[in-house]
Amino acid sequence: MPSPRLVAAALLALPIASAAAQRARRLPVIDLRPGLVITSSVRIRPATYHLPAPASLDSAVVVIRGDNITVDFAGARMEGTDPHADPDRAAGVAIRIDGGNNVRVTRAHVRGYKVALMARHTRNLQLADNDFSYNWKPRLFSLVEHESLVDWQSFHHNEKDEWLRYGGAIYLADVDGGTIQGNTAEQGVNGLMLVRTNGLRIQDNSFSYNSGLGIGLYRSSRNTIVHNRVDYDVRGYSEGFYRRGQDSAGLLVYEQSDSNLVAYNSVTHGGDGLFLWAGQQTMDSGQGGANDNVFFRNDFSDAPTNGMEATFARNQFLANRIEGSDNGLWGGYSYESTVVGNCFARNRTGIAIEHGQDDLIAGNRFDGDETAINLWANPIEPSDWGYPKHRDTKSRDYRIAGNTFSGNRVALRIANTSGAVVSGNRFAGVDSVAVLHDTSAYRDERNIVTAAVAASGVKDPACGPDAALPAEYDRLAAGIARDLRRIPYTAPARRPRSAIVVDEWGPYDWRSPKLWPVDSTRANPLRLAVLGPAGRWKVVDRRGVTAISREAGQVGDTIAVSIQPDSVGDWALTLAYVGGATVSPRGEAHEAGEPYDFSYGHFEPRTDWTVRIFTWSDSTDPRTKADAFAAVLRGTPAMTRRESRIDYEWYRPTVPGIPLERWALDASASVDLSPGTYTLRTISDDAMRVWV
Repeated sequence: MPSPRLVAAALLALPIASAAAQRARRLPVIDLRPGLVITSSVRIRPATYHLPAPASLDSAVVVIRGDNITVDFAGARMEGTDPHADPDRAAGVAIRIDGGNNVRVTRAHVRGYKVALMARHTRNLQLADNDFSYNWKPRLFSLVEHESLVDWQSFHHNEKDEWLRYGGAIYLADVDGGTIQGNTAEQGVNGLMLVRTNGLRIQDNSFSYNSGLGIGLYRSSRNTIVHNRVDYDVRGYSEGFYRRGQDSAGLLVYEQSDSNLVAYNSVTHGGDGLFLWAGQQTMDSGQGGANDNVFFRNDFSDAPTNGMEATFARNQFLANRIEGSDNGLWGGYSYESTVVGNCFARNRTGIAIEHGQDDLIAGNRFDGDETAINLWANPIEPSDWGYPKHRDTKSRDYRIAGNTFSGNRVALRIANTSGAVVSGNRFAGVDSVAVLHDTSAYRDERNIVTAAVAASGVKDPACGPDAALPAEYDRLAAGIARDLRRIPYTAPARRPRSAIVVDEWGPYDWRSPKLWPVDSTRANPLRLAVLGPAGRWKVVDRRGVTAISREAGQVGDTIAVSIQPDSVGDWALTLAYVGGATVSPRGEAHEAGEPYDFSYGHFEPRTDWTVRIFTWSDSTDPRTKADAFAAVLRGTPAMTRRESRIDYEWYRPTVPGIPLERWALDASASVDLSPGTYTLRTISDDAMRVWV
């Protein structure tokens, strides 16, 4: 792998010129207008410009084209949609940079577009102090009680800009060198997307509270990503019900993205904290990968799924913190990887690696993880993968040395593995030190086992931000600058995983008060938590509610709401908040002490459905034999049911008599509604027809 000294040298390069602000004041001043093409340095007149974009992503409202250009927006605002409009109404590209060398964009505020800024084939690009928040994001269909498979994403292919279907605040393709510093891209779907983009320094940005990715890399190498806030980039999570993440992540490193340095970042509460995958090219050929990346002293805690996932690749994980996740590190098919000096705390599994080879796991602390290290190989691998056809994929040759295990149920769980050397580790208060199955050449050397757990627990300096790597491994971080500031935490980043709240527009950012169910939305009385910044609340309006456990209180309270039996499907409760400054989910700022109304309600009219279940065969396949299938629906159903709501989302049927596949549902009902405008929403992973 490349010398860590060479990789880390990028930390000290590419400063933003201190005289830039002075130069900007001398630039000619212009106004924005649709179709504007900028070919020389300018300053934008500060104003709010309402500039809808063409729907096509091949055009843009403003184009920057040429070399040695600075565009200082001076705080000017571009708005593609009304700020109060639903985010999925946003469309088009606001700013496009076409080629050029030494292009700089600074102090822009852009919202209401599918893509806020797109750059292609640019050298030495500089983006500084821009705010690209509140751009496009999709409505999510997962509910409190269960997820919807509609919300799953896939980033596996981007050879033809497939990622653009998800939009993004910043989309950079074929960019070579530059600085991305001091930017904000929040409350969209994706923050910063790099495609075949190399040699960037990405520092001091905030790419948090997006419903897809904070930062994504595709075939992008030799980038330096340091001191960023990349928290709560998540979907597919509901406390107490499901925690699947739906392929959201704080940091995505995909498809032959090599030799990147990621250090001193806060990447908490993401679907995955880090999601690294070698790529389809590697899966097909067994060659290449997303290799030789260095992850140093980041916080990847409180992920619903994996704090770090890194598969089919060779990388270094040094002095990171991973707490409260399903898996601290999922390293399937990792080889020659180095996992040293990390702190794994209270994860279901600290490190889980299937089919790994020649990996070093040393000097880590495992504190309260149910299983600290799980290594194994599956007897049968997927037949549609090219990777195992081209490579040896046995689980073998691990070195597990100098780790501290504290309060684990199982420290080492190893199966179908050969050549694990376990030496110089400390086990304290561990129920089972090693559980071995079908494992050979296992060596146990100079390990110390005690019954007591160290009193210092997770507050031990070994888990702190200043913890040093074990002396014998300190050389691995040689050349990485140690003078950077600490990980840039925010208060929500310090909260437990249960602080993740995802509603129909994505992750909640804790900047405004919110009412949210403590558990099931179908309980009556229904318990609602009052979330948000410190302050007081009182009830100001209610509909269909018979009783509330209290009429006023403090943020942090839980209140119980009793709903009228005839209003179970149509009720609402509104509270008024007074406290600190707030920012609404649409980005509207309110000063401290200014009242802020927030509410929770439910609208689902009482309905008595008659449900008929039919089965079909090849000869009546609705996809190819429409007439024959229509005859099936006119016949006798296999089953008839009455339902108050149609909620048949599952992996395997939970209703006795419904088969696993090849069945259809026909449902009808009458419903009475007051005059008004209504939206009818349906979800199906196969097909659905609706008649009104």
